[in-house]
Amino acid sequence: MTSAAANAPSVLDQLEDSLTHGTVERRVETLRRITDLFLVNASNYNDEQTSIFDDVFEVLVRKIEVSAKTLLSQRLAPIASAPPRIIHALAFDDVIDVAAPVLIQSERLTGAMLVENASSKSQAHLLAISKRNRLSPIVTDLLVDRGDSNVVNAVVANLGAEISENGYSKLLELSERDDDLATCVGTRPSIPRHHFVMLLKRASNTVRSRLEALNAQAQSEVASAVNEAAMVASTRSAADSATMLAAQRLVEQLHRDGKLDGDQIVEFAAAGKFEETNAALALLANVPVMLVENMMVTSQSEGVMILTKVADLPWPAVKAVLEMRTRLSAAPQLDFNFCRVSYNRLKPATAQQVLRFHRMRSKSG
Repeated sequence: MTSAAANAPSVLDQLEDSLTHGTVERRVETLRRITDLFLVNASNYNDEQTSIFDDVFEVLVRKIEVSAKTLLSQRLAPIASAPPRIIHALAFDDVIDVAAPVLIQSERLTGAMLVENASSKSQAHLLAISKRNRLSPIVTDLLVDRGDSNVVNAVVANLGAEISENGYSKLLELSERDDDLATCVGTRPSIPRHHFVMLLKRASNTVRSRLEALNAQAQSEVASAVNEAAMVASTRSAADSATMLAAQRLVEQLHRDGKLDGDQIVEFAAAGKFEETNAALALLANVPVMLVENMMVTSQSEGVMILTKVADLPWPAVKAVLEMRTRLSAAPQLDFNFCRVSYNRLKPATAQQVLRFHRMRSKSG
């Protein structure tokens, strides 16, 4: 192959000449032979040698039919060391039969390439991307934002797709009009707890029944969502229980060390750490963490201000919690000046009384 590197221009010239004057059958046969030559030793070629194949494939692709390009895409897609330029060209081909194999399988496509493709190509291209074994949050955000219902459902069904906070917020919005999508979102093992609670709050009876049937561990939560405005039981799954317990242990340790204060609450909230923020508020307000979760998810900003007033938090910490809640639930933006005035006027005794009422309702439910 080293000698081939020295003679690359002449090889390309010969290919150009044969493909320009050759028959369709000859072109296809040339492509097959070059592909065979690459695949037989693909894992052992160095970058220079792979680049030569890239040059050759580029010539072939300019002069080859769609059916042959499709076959080339199918054969190169599973090869991790495939020539990168031809993989890019195939992925961005307007013909989906050509693009799909590499969009679904090729490891040569970088995150930037997938973002570019998902930002500009057809719904069929987006659907192919949604079937990849692994998808980063930035790519799934694009797919959920630009994709039609087929693309969105494929993303949700793909357990290798990482979904961001914004992605889940968008999915919950779409789920309000689509029971099938809501069910699929609700059964994702990795759905964050607060998004699951919001899903139950908004879900139809049909969706709740499906979730009960599909996941026995969710039955108590679904029932609670119906009876107590999406209050959920503390054991949605082993993973979620472990997450909540870890958050509580962390908060308790901070409290013992004298570090659980307004600044720590701001840090938790700014990082979107829902469980840690809930556990901290529960400890400082001396209420069960599930009551905090219920008030955070189902009540308006007043619920947050009641909790934080009982916990005796300064306004910057209150604002950080309100911002986190707004961000995670995709709720309308708040008038923080109005909230600050309301918080300053709220008397601790009044907040305690309202919180006792919430506790009574929680026990009754």
